[in-house]
Amino acid sequence: MKVTVVGAGAVGASCAEYIAIKDFASEVVLLDIKEGFAEGKAMDLMQTASLNSFDTKITGVTNDYSKTADSNICVITSGIPRKPGMTREELIGINAGIVKSVTSSLIQYSPNTIIIVVSNPMDTMTYLVHKSTNLPKNRIIGMGGALDSARFKYRLAEALGAPISDVDGMVIGAHSDVGMVPLTRLATRNSVPVSKFISNERMEQVKEDTKVGGATLTKLLGTSAWYAPGAAVSALVQAIACDQKKMFPCSVLLEGEYGLNDICLGAPVILGKNGIEKIVELELTSEEKEALMTSSEGVRNVNSLL
Repeated sequence: MKVTVVGAGAVGASCAEYIAIKDFASEVVLLDIKEGFAEGKAMDLMQTASLNSFDTKITGVTNDYSKTADSNICVITSGIPRKPGMTREELIGINAGIVKSVTSSLIQYSPNTIIIVVSNPMDTMTYLVHKSTNLPKNRIIGMGGALDSARFKYRLAEALGAPISDVDGMVIGAHSDVGMVPLTRLATRNSVPVSKFISNERMEQVKEDTKVGGATLTKLLGTSAWYAPGAAVSALVQAIACDQKKMFPCSVLLEGEYGLNDICLGAPVILGKNGIEKIVELELTSEEKEALMTSSEGVRNVNSLL
């Protein structure tokens, strides 16, 4: 199992680290355009192998896509990160060109690969990969929902005063501060609705804190977060590599599901060796449907800038 991660910045390096530590891949190729940068990150990570007990080989390369040949899964993290006060949508002008070029180079050497898009604005970048390649829809996945759901569960556990292993919850819709749709109605603590434990007001606070989760971290850190995004990517990669049939909300091309067409938006999917093996359609309330439609309109507005 060979995995390529494009972009050796904080997010890309975290992806490579978490994938390697889980020890299911034979090789992780870390690629960057900055001379020596990916090589340095790879060497540093490989020097943790004996300490963290993994045998995955991590290879760093500078802009040489031939070294990514025959990758089973490719992760695109490249692009400029958010700065405080920036929206994900404001990154589109620069990142669209980067993502299109990277995708073309990856497919040249790995025509059968599955692509996971991390670059922001993530739903629009995922849509761009669909429109600029001939890959089938099951092999193009946007990471956002997995990360947003992890942040949702963090906020739920915080509100409940419970261990996070007790908590389950999901975020669908756009990977944006205004477009996320945290499904509070379906959130549970050990199968019991979370609404049994906390007030409606507290639940609303959880929802709002989840929606600005990325912006909160950007303000604190001065740039985009990297640990949770890297962990989210590694979970998706493992689900595919190990054919786990796990369900994650991911940005996927919708063709009639949820009443939407020709748009990439967060929805629950089953991930296995073929990438997206099934899109799961949830029974949404009228309020949730309305929120999802509003979310889709925001994504279409950004898509129109491509």
